[in-house]
Order: sequence, then C-alpha cells, then structure tokens
Amino acid sequence: MNSLLKAVAVAAFGCLISQMCGCASSSLVDIWHDPSFQAPPLSKMLVISVRKDATKRRIWEDAFAGELAKHGVAATSSYSLFPDAPPDTNQVIATVQANGFDGILVILRLPTETNKQYIKGYTSIQQDVRSSPYNSPNNSAYYSPYWQRYWTYYREIEHPGYVDSQKVAIRAIDVTTTGNGGRLIWSATSRTPDPGSVTDVQRGIAGLVISELTQRRIISSKK
Repeated sequence: MNSLLKAVAVAAFGCLISQMCGCASSSLVDIWHDPSFQAPPLSKMLVISVRKDATKRRIWEDAFAGELAKHGVAATSSYSLFPDAPPDTNQVIATVQANGFDGILVILRLPTETNKQYIKGYTSIQQDVRSSPYNSPNNSAYYSPYWQRYWTYYREIEHPGYVDSQKVAIRAIDVTTTGNGGRLIWSATSRTPDPGSVTDVQRGIAGLVISELTQRRIISSKK
C-alpha cells in the first residue's frame, strides 16, 4: 500500500506542475534582426501602440517607454503627441523630423488564437476511515479491546479526460531606425497564453523585448 500511495503522490505532484505550467508567461517567437545594423545604439525613440482603446494604448506605450528609459533611451509615448489616435505614416514622418527621433518602436495587436488540448484522464486513490460496528462498547458480545476500533479502506476515483481551450494573445513588435531613409532593424512576435492582468502582460513583454534589443546592441545595455 505504501508503494501505491507514493505513486499517487507523484501523480498529484505532476498534475500540480502541469497546472503551474499552464499559466505560462509571455514568450517571443519569430525573432528577426538586421545583422547589417552597425550604427550607434538608439538613444531617442518614439513608442507607438496601434490600439483604438485609448487606455490600453497608453498603458502599452508607457510600459515600453519605461523599460527603454532604464537603459538611457529618451523614449516618448505617442499619445503625448497624438492623444486622440495613433499617428498615421505622414504624422510619424513629420514628428521624427521635428523631434529628432532616431528610432521607432511599434506594437501591433494581431488576432487572438484559440488552442485546444486534450487533457488525459487519471485515477486517484481516496482514503476512507470508518468505525467498526463490532467495536462499540454497547455491543459487548462482539467487543474486544484487542480489536481495532477503526478500519481503513481505499477506493479508486476515475477522473475523465477533457478538452481544454486556451486563448493566446499575439502581438507584433517592430523597431525601425530613422536614419538613411529608415528601415526595419528588429522584429518579433509575442505570444501570451490566457492573459490575466493587462499591466503585468505589458510589462512582461516589454522586458523580453528590451532584453533582446540590448543583446543585439540596438539600444545600450547600461542602466
């Protein structure tokens, strides 16, 4: 029985780990960079979140601007210049020329995906403890101090499998240099399964992106 209980404990621990992994944090995929980019690290950037929702747009832009500032980049959230809506191409060009931005970071929301995964069923063991009817002091004919007053038995409980649906929020993040007519120098896609707190998601993705940009020396690694 000890071996059986150990097996159950291991299975339960495995289920707990699986549940913890199910709440996975954001990740970056399809990362690309221009290996020919050899200019000095970007130092003054415009951050644009292409969102109709004004509040979410501001939170996204501030999250990236805040992370960039930690690395000495003078980052400006586009809503401070264009509060009503994200700027169009002509507005961006004029703003870059007027303010001397050497880089632009754009966050674009892509359609959400729904992933379905079959979770396999499993069997667990439940322990029950019951009082023996022959151990009652009122039943002296069957009572013996040498008998166990309680007895334990185990029963199997079947947990059927099921299909788990998980929504994945997807965003494209692009970094463009404005020098020499401007060109894309870094791009990636973020994936966030079952996003919870909007602010936490934004900060998490911003941290991943900034880490990549420092590794590629697109921005300074010094804080």
